Amino acid sequence: MEHLYAPWRYSYVTDEKIDGCIFCHISKNVEEEKYQVLFHDELCYVVMNKFPYSPGHLMVIPHFHTDKIEELSDDIWARMSIRIRQSVKLLKDIMPCEGVNIGMNLGKTAGAGIAQHVHYHALPRWAGDTNFISTIAGNRVYPADFDEIFIKLKKQASNYFL
Repeated sequence: MEHLYAPWRYSYVTDEKIDGCIFCHISKNVEEEKYQVLFHDELCYVVMNKFPYSPGHLMVIPHFHTDKIEELSDDIWARMSIRIRQSVKLLKDIMPCEGVNIGMNLGKTAGAGIAQHVHYHALPRWAGDTNFISTIAGNRVYPADFDEIFIKLKKQASNYFL
């Protein structure tokens, strides 16, 4: 039997579990480096996804807790849209990636892993980033250290989130 190792997922099973909404918890603790917040303002924040689809996967999350985008004020919606656009530019310039998927999964049925709090995703993409491991085995292989990516992006974040 062959084994695949994903040591970066160890924290998923060993870290202290947060009561309530993880995004609201991070919103109240944006300065704690362990949450890997790249940028925050009074309406939303940009954070690296701890369990990403691809290295550098970012999320833009409003501080306001809701599972419905129609409950977001126009100011919050506009700010999130600006921050997702800035996130795309950051990923293209600094990763550097060849493309970016952006989107939202609204509700569990739509694929939201954390359905109770709306959020945007920005996923950097490269030609050939899906291969036989993903297609046949349903596993992903990441060619990067996530902490190094966070440091690289955080160092440049203030140049992008104005």
